[in-house]
Amino acid sequence: MLRVLAVDDEKPLLEELLYLLRSDPRVLSAEGASDATGALRRVTRALESGPDGPDGIDVVFLDIHMAGLTGLDIARLLAGFARPPLIVFVTAHEGFAVQAFDLKAVDYVLKPVRPERLAEAVRRACAQLGRAEELPAAAAATSGPPPATAPPRPYPQAAADRGPEQIAVELGGVTRFVAIADIAYVEAQGDYARLHTDEGSHLVRIPLSTLEERWAARGFVRIHRRHLVALARIDELQLDSGATTVRVGTAELQVSRRHAREVRDLLMRHATG
Repeated sequence: MLRVLAVDDEKPLLEELLYLLRSDPRVLSAEGASDATGALRRVTRALESGPDGPDGIDVVFLDIHMAGLTGLDIARLLAGFARPPLIVFVTAHEGFAVQAFDLKAVDYVLKPVRPERLAEAVRRACAQLGRAEELPAAAAATSGPPPATAPPRPYPQAAADRGPEQIAVELGGVTRFVAIADIAYVEAQGDYARLHTDEGSHLVRIPLSTLEERWAARGFVRIHRRHLVALARIDELQLDSGATTVRVGTAELQVSRRHAREVRDLLMRHATG
């Protein structure tokens, strides 16, 4: 069983990577670090503990492009130790593969990460550590790469509407459909957007600006560079010392000065029918 550390400075991508790793029966534990400093601090503790110690790490799943030190820089630092953890690079860029394998990386996984491709990286790490036999037979039948005759599973365009009323979202390789009417507000997270419903949240790979344009006719209004809100789901508008906020369920969201007047006018028109 593998103890792994995933490193990515984009929080949504780190959360998805951790979800996939923790779903693999060959992974005993999966921790996350959102920057190079945190990653090096955790790996240093692992190296001090030793590979068989309680804080040991077997594999680091490492993004390449990060603020400060890059993933390649971290890998070079780790290569100077006697028994460093294995490295699997997880990146959106194809151009660093030669450097990665020069650093004796176990694998080079391209984003967006497909579950079956990540499972193959886990298999390679297990094999290099002599732990391939630890995968239960039942899990082995469902893990690893798809059959050679099957085409690669395309990453769903999660932001594409399924007809006029639903949007497709993916979590851990499973695609489901969320009713747009159930979405209370949307939060920008880089090139991704997080859809908030009463039951939870879902990450889709689409910029907030695209959803703003696409859902304007459905009653969604931009209130801030980070938030798009369903007008009908706003429970309360608050004005305090020039600052404007709206309450959507239990969430209190800031309205930027740029959008405050428009939001107030839209709420008044909505309230009067």
